[in-house]
Amino acid sequence: MAEVKVYLYDLSHGMMSAMSEAILGRRFEALWHTSIVVFGREFFFGGGIQQAIPGKTVAGHPKETVSLGITEIPEWMFVQFLQSLETRFNVESYHLIKNNCNHFTEEAARFLTGKSIPEKVTQLPEEFLSTHLGQMLAPMIDQMFQQLGGNGAPV
Repeated sequence: MAEVKVYLYDLSHGMMSAMSEAILGRRFEALWHTSIVVFGREFFFGGGIQQAIPGKTVAGHPKETVSLGITEIPEWMFVQFLQSLETRFNVESYHLIKNNCNHFTEEAARFLTGKSIPEKVTQLPEEFLSTHLGQMLAPMIDQMFQQLGGNGAPV
């Protein structure tokens, strides 16, 4: 048994909250990057499934920590689960909107606890795409990731 936490990082360092309303026509709290913390490690998707000492990633210190409770899943089974995700969460499969760190964290959270990560994170792509600018940028984002094949994955 181990405690499961979700770390939420604001990759914009407050810029999204300060400027989104003027640029996008509505306020967004943050540009969320998430990770799952369990078994004394922090697991995240950034150019592949990675792990680090909790709170010591290039994303800095989390803005928020959300406890999802205790998992009954043993560590060895979680490791197997992560290995099974490698074909879906790698450099080639990364997509800013459709397959990013938050999708990885959601799957890991559901596997470990049956619970979701905060809705403000999972709804962010849809909310962004519902803005005028989001609708304009969506085809360019898709084209960019088709040309790059997923390369250039952030954090």
